[in-house]
Amino acid sequence: MATVASSNSMQRIGLSLKTWRAMSGRTADELAGTVGISRDTLSRVERGDTGVGVGTVLDICGEFGLLAKVEAALDPAQSELGRIGLSRGVPQRVRKPQPTETQDWRNAMNWYEGSFVYQIYPLGLCGAPWTNDGSGEGKANDDEHRLLKLVNDGWVDHLKQLGATCVILNPVFESDAHGYDTRDYTRVDARLGTNEDLKTVVDAFHEAGIRVLLDGVFNHVGRGFWAFQDVIEKRGESRYAGWFNIDWNGNSDYGDGFGYETWAGVPYLVKLNHDNLELNGYLADVIRGWEADYGIDGLRLDVAYCLDLGFLGYLRQVANELTEKRGEKFPLVGETMFGDYNRWMNDGACDSVTNYEAYKGLWSSMNAANMHEIAYALERQSGDKPWDLYTGKHLLTFVDNHDVPRIATQLSDRHQLRPLYGLLFGMCGVPCVYYGSEWGIEGEQRYGDHELRPALDAPEWNELTDWISALAAARLASEGAEALCNGDYHELQCQPQQLVFQRAAGGKRVIVAINAASEPATLHFDAGCGRAIDLITGEDHDFGAGSEVGPFSAHYWLCER
Repeated sequence: MATVASSNSMQRIGLSLKTWRAMSGRTADELAGTVGISRDTLSRVERGDTGVGVGTVLDICGEFGLLAKVEAALDPAQSELGRIGLSRGVPQRVRKPQPTETQDWRNAMNWYEGSFVYQIYPLGLCGAPWTNDGSGEGKANDDEHRLLKLVNDGWVDHLKQLGATCVILNPVFESDAHGYDTRDYTRVDARLGTNEDLKTVVDAFHEAGIRVLLDGVFNHVGRGFWAFQDVIEKRGESRYAGWFNIDWNGNSDYGDGFGYETWAGVPYLVKLNHDNLELNGYLADVIRGWEADYGIDGLRLDVAYCLDLGFLGYLRQVANELTEKRGEKFPLVGETMFGDYNRWMNDGACDSVTNYEAYKGLWSSMNAANMHEIAYALERQSGDKPWDLYTGKHLLTFVDNHDVPRIATQLSDRHQLRPLYGLLFGMCGVPCVYYGSEWGIEGEQRYGDHELRPALDAPEWNELTDWISALAAARLASEGAEALCNGDYHELQCQPQQLVFQRAAGGKRVIVAINAASEPATLHFDAGCGRAIDLITGEDHDFGAGSEVGPFSAHYWLCER
C-alpha cells in the first residue's frame, strides 16, 4: 500500500508534469507517443496515481529535463518513490539519449549477424480459425484479410520502435491447420488473405527497414497437399507418387489402402522424399518464386535437423544463387534441437540454427539460481578457447517461441525477465523476441499450442518493452555494437545468481554484468581498466572497489580501453 508521503510526492510530480506539458504546447497524445506509453497511463501519472511504475514517471520527467530536480527533491529514507526509484540513482530504465554510432563493420553479406529478430506466428496473432475446414473454430474475427492486421494495427511500427531489424513470419501459405501441414506453397492461406496481402506486408516491413524471413516447411506436408491428393486419387499411377515414401503393401490411419512415412509418427504430416530430384527442383522453384514475388530476404527452415543433408546442401546452393542475384546475403536459419549444431550449420548447409541448448540454460539458470549452467553453455559454444564449438558463428538465441511456454510463465520470478533479456541481448548469437513476450504475456503449453500462439490486437508497450528497446539500441547502434554482435565469450566472474563476461571485437571491449538476485550485489573481477560507460543508461562506471549492481539488473559496460 502506498504511503501518504509517496502519494503526496506523486501528486506533486504529476501536477508539475501536467504544467510543464501545457507550457511546452505538447498534447497528451504527443507526449505519450514519444515516451512509448498509452494516453491513459500518462493521465494516471498527471493525476498522481502511485500504481504507475517509477520508471514511467521518470521517463516523462526526462522529457522535460527534470530528472535532477526530482532526484534532489526525493529523500529515499522518507519517500517510497525515492526508495524504489532513486536509492541507486536514476533507474536503469531511464537512459540518457545515446548517439547512434556509425557501424562501418556491417555490410550486405553480414546483415543477419548484426540483427535483432522478431518472430510472429501470423495464424495465431491475426486470429485465424484453428483449422482450414470452414468450421471457424478458434477464430478471433471475421476479417478476410487478417494478414493486413500486421500493417493496420501498428505491428510494423511497433517492431521499428522496439529496434527489431528482421522479422520471421511463421507459415503463411495454404495449410490444413497450423501452417506446418502445407497444402499449397504458392498460395497464401485463405484464412490470412491473399498473395497481394503478403506482398503489402513485406513491403511495409521493408519500408520500415526490417528484413523478412519466411518459414520454409520442406520436410513434410499435410494430407491436403495437392500432390499427395493426386496420389490418393490415382495411387501408383500418380506422377507424384515418388515425392513420398509410399508402402503399397501397408495402410494408413485414414484407410487409404497404402502406408506412407510421416514426420515423428504424426499421421497427418506426410514426409517428403528428398531422393526425388523432381520434388527438390519444385521446392527450389518455390523458394525462387517467394523471393521474386514478395522480395523476402531469407528463410527459416522448419525441422532442419530432420532434412536430408544432401537436400540441405541443395537449398544452400539455391540460397547462394539468390545471394548473388540480390547482392546481399540470403540466409538460411535452420531449426535444430540438440547435438552438434555444426552438422547443420556450415558452408554447405544453414548459415545459422536455433540455439535450444542455450535456451534451456537461460531460463533454468534463473529458476535454479545456478548461473553456472548458462555460463557452461556459453563457454562451450562461443568461448575464446580453440576447442569451443561455434565461436565466430551466430546462432539464433531466444527465451521463448511458438513451440515452448512463454518465458513469463516459465520463470518462477517474473522480476527476472529484466536480467534474462539483458543476458539474451548481451550474449553471443542473434537475439530473437517472440511476439507479445516483450510486454510479458503468459502462456502454458497445452494440446494444440493455441495458448502459445494467441490472437492479439494492437501491440502494447510497458516498462519491459522499453527495457528491451534499450537493450536493442545498445547492442545494435552503440559504440560497442560490433563487440556485442561479433565478440567471443570470455568469463570474468560466475556466482549462483550473477554472471560477468566480456565481449571484444573491433578494438572495443564490452563487459556484460547480470544480477538475477532480488538483492544488490558487489562484483569483484579484473576489468582490465578503471572506468567504463554503461551502453544501456549512458552512465559512467568506476570499477574501483568493486562494481555495485542493483537487484534484477543488467549492465553493458564499454571499457575505456
